[in-house]
Amino acid sequence: MEKSEAKQLLERAREMWDAEEWLRSADLYEQVLAHYPDEGPSAVWWYDAALAHKFLRNWAKAYELGREAAARSPRGEQDPAFWNLGVAATIQRDWATARDAWEGFGIPMPEGEGEINGAFGPACVRLDTGGEREVVWIQRLCPTRGRVMNVPATKGRRFGEIVVHDGEPIGERTYNGQSVAVFDELLLFEASSLPTLRATVNAADASDVDALVTSFFAQDFGAEPASSFHMLCACCSEGRVDWDEGSVSAHGGSQTVWLAAPETEARQLLDAWATDGERSWNGLELFG
Repeated sequence: MEKSEAKQLLERAREMWDAEEWLRSADLYEQVLAHYPDEGPSAVWWYDAALAHKFLRNWAKAYELGREAAARSPRGEQDPAFWNLGVAATIQRDWATARDAWEGFGIPMPEGEGEINGAFGPACVRLDTGGEREVVWIQRLCPTRGRVMNVPATKGRRFGEIVVHDGEPIGERTYNGQSVAVFDELLLFEASSLPTLRATVNAADASDVDALVTSFFAQDFGAEPASSFHMLCACCSEGRVDWDEGSVSAHGGSQTVWLAAPETEARQLLDAWATDGERSWNGLELFG
């Protein structure tokens, strides 16, 4: 391929990129890279081709091309080629490459080999639920994976599942002065075996509902009262939302509670809770 032809293909690739014709753009970049893999700007071409396949959720190609992009990028300088490779390698479950990619980006990894299960702090993820959008809290296991710590109110999603999220924050949440980013979900990485149940509880005051929630979490289960959910428009959800302890606490009276636990254990915990004070429950049913 003559360089003049390569230049034309690159111009066309950028045009397709601007038009968000990701597959066509990536194909054109690859045509050029087959002949000029190590030109001065080739790292950018490899990166753009890999990123196009990330947008297409073609993780095998994003991984393949991402390895080439990272191999031509500077280490330890937060180069995005390493971040995207880290995401793709994680989804491909190539833990050695994922670890190296995060280190290449500049993020120290916990010692050891295999799956990364570190303590990377809390974050929020906007679940991809096929139309419904729900933001949940996660405990990050690595720079791109986290375990869901809420009981989602969206059917088909579960407490304890592990999700992969994108790297660009789309929103922010602050809770009692702690600020965390909101990321968009890329995919469900590992499902949870805990079913979601729903019941109506009646309690004298907020401390009674808090006691119920605590009893479930003490058994590594989940509980989410309706009073902890907040409905936001898309614009607000993608902005900054500030809460304090008082704005998200449970309240007394009658309300729905979502529960993540096997039904037998859920009934036992509800019954034990209802023996103390002015508390009762009814209508336990499978939600999702």
